[in-house]
Amino acid sequence: MSQLPACPKCESPYTYEDGAMLVCPECAHEWSLNEPADAAAKVYRDANGNELQDGDTVTVIKDLKVKGSSLVVKVGTKVKNIRLTDEGDHDIDCKIDGIGPMKLKTEFVKKA
Repeated sequence: MSQLPACPKCESPYTYEDGAMLVCPECAHEWSLNEPADAAAKVYRDANGNELQDGDTVTVIKDLKVKGSSLVVKVGTKVKNIRLTDEGDHDIDCKIDGIGPMKLKTEFVKKA
């Protein structure tokens, strides 16, 4: 039986395999064996340089046009429960009241 690596987030030795991913039962962190170690350590910062985490509430600092629509996300709009992603050039997945699901860049938000 092969020895699985400890969790890179909390150093728990109780990791297990779930398909192609490894999972930590203590902190619920998921990662791939092929994932580089520095990818898990990526730090997301808002326009003011504050570190962002999953579940944070942020405020939009600039009017943002919604692509393919006539809607505009106004300055001061609060966005609750953000999810940070590493897909494409947008870093935040969120749901904005009155508009729906969106992707935002961290450079256009500040931590609330």
